[in-house]
Amino acid sequence: MRIVSWNVNGLRAILKKNFYEAVAMLHPDILCLQEIKVDKSCIPLVDLPEYSVFCNPSVRKGYSGTAIISKIKPKSIGPFLPIEELIDPPEGRAILADFGTFYLVNVYVPNSSAELRRLPLRHDIWDVALLQSLMELQKEKPVILCGDMNVAHEEIDIAHPEDNHFSAGFTDEERQGMTNLLQNFGVDTFRKFYPNKEKCYSWWSYRARSRERNVGWRIDYVIVSKSIEDKVKTAYIFKEIEGSDHAPVGIDVEL
Repeated sequence: MRIVSWNVNGLRAILKKNFYEAVAMLHPDILCLQEIKVDKSCIPLVDLPEYSVFCNPSVRKGYSGTAIISKIKPKSIGPFLPIEELIDPPEGRAILADFGTFYLVNVYVPNSSAELRRLPLRHDIWDVALLQSLMELQKEKPVILCGDMNVAHEEIDIAHPEDNHFSAGFTDEERQGMTNLLQNFGVDTFRKFYPNKEKCYSWWSYRARSRERNVGWRIDYVIVSKSIEDKVKTAYIFKEIEGSDHAPVGIDVEL
């Protein structure tokens, strides 16, 4: 089974670019999208007859939102309420699907924003609640967490760590939140296979030809419960697939 996660930076925008070609190249069984920026009308927008489309839009129009597009029919799917309820009005940042043998959680973690305005929400509330919710879920069955986590965990995960220790996405607080998640919940699948591989990024600024020069950040993850770590056969960053400022990431897993 292949599970792919992609921040598309606008579903309507990516549909006008290379979305269908990308899906054909990725051939995912389950595709998790972040930052869809559309309401529930996203369902008829996507023309993939083999797949079912499930959306969790933001109340605010043209902002945030997540979706799961799947060949495999889930037993149940909907907003991941313990996380969705943290922000009012809801921003469509977490969706939970029960696939029988495992849970899948697709998240678009809040950016701490300019001047770290949202860092208290991110560090003190969101990260804590997400970890607690995942720990409760995996008491029932294994969990696969994927999405735009909006943090580069280690210095190896960012092109210029020395310049960014006080930047949103690389503060000590955000990095500690990811450390807590990995120590207590799951495994960063990309680093499981490539623990020391450098210059592997999933997001690049649109400025200064950053993608062309590979000046980026690895902020998109697939993290799995430690109980199924050995079921993951490989992990990917599909950096050759463009159309967004993020590259898709994914895993092949036997479940």
